[in-house]
Amino acid sequence: MQRIQNYGSFLQAYGLKHILEDLGCEVQFVDFHPGETLIPADGGTGLGRKISKVRDVLKQNGPLREKLRFIAYKKNYAANYYPYLGITEVRNYSPELDILVIGSDEVFNCVQNNTNVGFSPELFGQDNKARKLISYAASFGNTTLGKLEQYRVRGKVAGWLHDFDAISVRDKNSGEIVKELTGMEPVYNLDPVLVYDFIGKCKEIPSSVPDTDYMLLYGYSGRFSREECREIRKYADSKGLKIFCIGGVQDCCDKFIDVNPFEVIAYFQHAACIVTDTFHGAILSVITHKQFVSIIRETGYGNSQKMTDLLQRLRLETRMIASIEALPETIEKPIQYSVTDAVIRSEQENTRNYLNQWIK
Repeated sequence: MQRIQNYGSFLQAYGLKHILEDLGCEVQFVDFHPGETLIPADGGTGLGRKISKVRDVLKQNGPLREKLRFIAYKKNYAANYYPYLGITEVRNYSPELDILVIGSDEVFNCVQNNTNVGFSPELFGQDNKARKLISYAASFGNTTLGKLEQYRVRGKVAGWLHDFDAISVRDKNSGEIVKELTGMEPVYNLDPVLVYDFIGKCKEIPSSVPDTDYMLLYGYSGRFSREECREIRKYADSKGLKIFCIGGVQDCCDKFIDVNPFEVIAYFQHAACIVTDTFHGAILSVITHKQFVSIIRETGYGNSQKMTDLLQRLRLETRMIASIEALPETIEKPIQYSVTDAVIRSEQENTRNYLNQWIK
């Protein structure tokens, strides 16, 4: 997922790379060939898909200036941020390796309409040239067992999973699928953005940001409805805060923040509070110890499987809201981060033990 153009995908790739390097590995990123989508793709492929995405952004609500800033951010993403990962536009397919690690992120999310991923056997380790094949904190995202059966790929996926030497997942839905298809209980590990100590180890994070008195709204463009944006605006105004958007432009956006992934962490650190509906938006709120809420969505693309599981594992169930009306009350509830930090420390040790077992 290192080439998926969003901050969460970048940071999980950067984090896992450095975790493995700290364990003595020489790390390279491996690319895959996207497969045909099992669900009809919106907007076509290639240039057509890019044009469709631009049109989608422009027709959404929000300040035109900030939408143009978002389009420029997407256009320049690869040139600006791939060098931090040590990757170029040249793809690295099927290299000879001691060990191939599939993950983290939604590498197993095979029933979706994203033509950048599709139904790709390589994301399940097929045709690799590695001596060992494992996954780390892999996720099926909102692909469920029911969807695998509906699209008649259960047997294929089961066969591919049996080829792994070890399977690590990051959420309950993924774990249940693996157990059902293989009969084996997978290892559960946290996402690399939680496991790698970004705050303590990453020297790229600036100590300050040029802005003050703002709340962050972190989500893909247009994912927050007009009603949600009205309530978010109402709350921000009551606190004298500007609304800064990261990851996408929303109707209530005062400013779209176009910065590198490490500066994003700094913007989280200095925010008054955060509203998000993304997995990594919640994680970035956690590692920076901020007041935040996560909106749980059951419909549309959905986030309930992964978000609910994440916050339950971190003992942060109180940060979930199903309706924006719960925002004012929930976002100001104190968070006992000492409990969450203890969970993370334990899981950091579990990660080291799991990976060390297979890289020796």
